[in-house]
Order: sequence, then structure tokens, then C-alpha cells
Amino acid sequence: MKKLDWYIIKKFIGTFIFAILIMAVISCVIDYNEKQEDFTIKNIPWGERLEYFKNFIPHIVALLFPLFIFIATIFFTSKIAYKSEIIAILAGGVSYQRFLRPYIIGAVFLCGISFLANHYVVPAANKDRIAFENKYLHYTASQSDRNIHLRLSKDLYVYMQSYDYVANMGYRFTAETISGTSLKEKLMADRASYDTLKQEWTLYNVAVRTNNGISEKLENHTELKKKYPFTPFDLEEDETIKEALTTPELEKYIAREKLRGRETLNFFYVEKYRRTSQPVAGIILTIIGACIASRKIRGGSGLHLALGIVISALYIMALQLTNTFSTKAGLEPIIAVWIPNMVFGVLALYLFIRQVR
Repeated sequence: MKKLDWYIIKKFIGTFIFAILIMAVISCVIDYNEKQEDFTIKNIPWGERLEYFKNFIPHIVALLFPLFIFIATIFFTSKIAYKSEIIAILAGGVSYQRFLRPYIIGAVFLCGISFLANHYVVPAANKDRIAFENKYLHYTASQSDRNIHLRLSKDLYVYMQSYDYVANMGYRFTAETISGTSLKEKLMADRASYDTLKQEWTLYNVAVRTNNGISEKLENHTELKKKYPFTPFDLEEDETIKEALTTPELEKYIAREKLRGRETLNFFYVEKYRRTSQPVAGIILTIIGACIASRKIRGGSGLHLALGIVISALYIMALQLTNTFSTKAGLEPIIAVWIPNMVFGVLALYLFIRQVR
């Protein structure tokens, strides 16, 4: 590491931190203005409001990370190019590949932090943020969807016609144990309620039909307590939960929902793969930004920034487009998430080759 490396890395990281903090503050102000009426009407304590914004900042920083690592690269590179510092560096015998080395080091450092934050830190903050929004800001459904089917294990299937969250009561509950093509047991209950403390279901007016090959038995119970590995909230398809799960938790959730036969899992796969692809996008965009802004041109920093904003907008549009194709049209999630990185990776390679020629 030479003085040149430290100089560029300090400029790079310092500009990025300054830019992202400014945007985080602006985002908090905008978000507060949007929610101010709800805060006032519901008389939310200031301590909880501050706790909400403490958890909101990691969410917005993670969301804007690729954009601002790109903007920071263009901004400070354009400034040193305008002062002819890059011309002096290259004229001193430093190759363009060597000049880019501190950019790569700085980008890998920032993207490594982003990688760990995306997989562990941001989901933990999102868990508290979403809990606050659900408690104070969002409409809480009083009833579940109708006619819900869940697969709880290899052989166990349950059905619920509907669930009333206010009354804590479900209606027309059925649990079937199927081995191969044989129905071993079928339990039917008029009503079912869930005890959150004991984590068990209480079933009312129950009929249990047991089939043991050639013999069959029918039992009736006024009330029956059973433990099943699901809760009333599993009857709702809440896609926002993907933001509040660390990657190991998300993988377990996907495996559980896949077993239950849920069909809309692409939302969760996209989130899982995005957490890795986004930091890599930061490295690619850093190379693009350095290659664009290292040339001294008419218009200076303003033109470089305008070009950077356009490229950032194109990246975000490409990401949103491919994600939509995955969640709505069935495109493989890992391909959908990585297509923008592949396209912009080719652009970064082209700009780099053009610079070293």
C-alpha cells in the first residue's frame, strides 16, 4: 500500500460515508413527514419513534448502497480528474490497472460490510421496524384468507376454511394423515382456537376417523387438544417477512413453506440471492464510475454526475424488471437477480479495456 492507495481509499470511503449519511438523514425527514399524522393521532411515544428511525436507517442505507457507492466514486474521481491529479499520476508511470487498485480495495471493503449487513444486521433491524409499522401504522387483518391448505410434514396435511383473528377462532378445520395413497387418519372439527402460551390447538366438535387397512374406527370428541407445527399467522401470506429474516432463518422459512406447498416462493428466493448480488454490484459500479470519471472532459463533475445518475437509474430499472419477471412470470430467481450484474459487468469490462488501450 503506497501513499497513492491511502489517498484514494480515504477519499473514496470518506465521500461514500458523507453521501450515504446525507441521504439517510433526508430519507428519515421525508419518512417522518409522511408518518407525522399517524404518530400524532396514535400518540406514539418519542422513545419508540426514535427506535423506529434507528432501525429505518440500516434499511434505507442497504437499499441505496449500490447507488451511492457509484455516485461517491464518480464524485470524488471527477474532482481529482478536474484538478489534473489523475493525469499527473498516469504521467508518473503508474498504469491504469495500478491506478484502479485502491478503488477495488475500497469497494471490496465497503461491499464486504454490505454483504454481512444484508445477511444479518439489516434483517434484525427490519424485524423491529416492521413490528413497529404493524403495531401502529398498518391495517391489521381481522380475518385470514379463505380455504387455506397447508402441508405440515411428509404425511400431514391441514385445511382451514377461515380464521377470525379478533375472536381467535378458526372454522371447518381438517387434518389428514396420508401415507402413500392411503388415508390413515382424518380429523374434522367445527371450530379451532390457538393457545399462544401452550402453543397448542383446541378443537371443538371433533370427529376422528382412523383407517387401519381393513378396519375403520370413528371417534367423536366435544373438545380435543392437539399440537400442530403452525400458528394462525401462518395462514396469511406475508411477503414482508422476508426482509426481517436473517439468511439462515430465510433458508429455513423457504424450506418450511416449500414443504407446505406454497407456490409464491420466488419473492423469497429473490430476496435471498439479492443479498449477495447487491454487494457485488457495488464493485462493478465502482469500476464503471472510476473509468467514466477519470477522464477530464468539458462539463466537469456535473456531466459525470449526470451520467452516473443515468447509469444508476438504468441499473435499478433493470433490477426491478428482472425481479418482476421472476415473481410474476416465473423466471429463475438466481438468474433474475444476477442479470443486471452480468450486463453491467460487461459494460465495466468494456470501459476498462478502453481506458488501458
